[in-house]
Amino acid sequence: MASTVVVQHQTQPSFSTLTSSLSDFNGTRIHSQIQQYRRKVLQPKVGLQITASSEKNILIMGGTRFIGVFLSRLLVKEGHQVTLFTRGKAPIAQQLPGESDQEFAEFSSKILHLKGDRKDYDFVKSSLSAKGFDVVYDINGREADEVEPILDALPNLEQFIYCSSAGVYLKSDLLPHCETDTVDPKSRHKGKLNTESVLESKGVNWTSLRPVYIYGPLNYNPVEEWFFHRLKAGRPIPIPGSGIQVTQLGHVKDLARAFVQVLGNEKASRQVFNISGEKYVTFDGLARACAKAAGFPEPELVHYNPKEFDFGKKKAFPFRDQHFFASVEKAKHVLGWKPEFDLVEGLADSYNLDFGRGTYRKEADFSTDDMILGKKLVLQA
Repeated sequence: MASTVVVQHQTQPSFSTLTSSLSDFNGTRIHSQIQQYRRKVLQPKVGLQITASSEKNILIMGGTRFIGVFLSRLLVKEGHQVTLFTRGKAPIAQQLPGESDQEFAEFSSKILHLKGDRKDYDFVKSSLSAKGFDVVYDINGREADEVEPILDALPNLEQFIYCSSAGVYLKSDLLPHCETDTVDPKSRHKGKLNTESVLESKGVNWTSLRPVYIYGPLNYNPVEEWFFHRLKAGRPIPIPGSGIQVTQLGHVKDLARAFVQVLGNEKASRQVFNISGEKYVTFDGLARACAKAAGFPEPELVHYNPKEFDFGKKKAFPFRDQHFFASVEKAKHVLGWKPEFDLVEGLADSYNLDFGRGTYRKEADFSTDDMILGKKLVLQA
């Protein structure tokens, strides 16, 4: 027998009465003069300032989808020689929204390409040996055995910089996750954890960054896009449980800057750093922040018990249904890194340069929403 409290409709107060709580969760002071229903889109921050370092011959494993797109541009602007190792299924240079023709032309003329499959270990060894790279950024590596051919090919490698994940931490009642916390060898990110172990055992000069949830323009994971689809369609937003689960997002451009700041940095040698936004946010707060950033009215939030539904293989919500956030204090104190985007500004940057222009990675799928909302209507009848 279904519980009569499976789905809850919660009428949220307006932003004007949420100034304190939303400021606590995303670092943005919401001004009273910004009216809830005014179609006013926040303007994104532009320009990233990076201190120049000596020129390096750099290889990026991946680099055409999301993180690497922003990282490669920063490295090229610093004067490094940058080569992308990809399978060649996507152009190595595509003009970004908001990027001038001159900026794109300059980047395109300098970026280099090495076409191949990173799982073809013989090709990796031969091609990389011939190029003699100084530094490797591994953005798309998932398994430890993908790294060893790179290390074998480059015995004089100066630094190996790896994109890991905060998903390697063991679930804990004590948060935020810190770099010294216990890790979970059975997590779905165990391949990244094993990669870090291989890098340590090989004695290479390595640095690993562990992002939490990454968002921003070109995001191929349905993070902010999931909320934008529902806001654009004027639909209620289904949120599992109470909606007060706390999570954390980090902007892709802030992550790219962190990757640059560890380059040649002795303080980053053989170190792990969590990278994300400074503030944490509840699920409910994130839905409201997405609406504010994109200029949509206050959303209707519908809470439901996920255990009462069988969604099959479909994912009804883009975040793990738990508290999940990490401390970025080590990166701030050791590297001098600090995120430039607070949550609402970052979401505005993503919306204005991507979804708001009519571009997105996945079509809207409201089938799980309809299951949730349909049950709500039955219970209310």
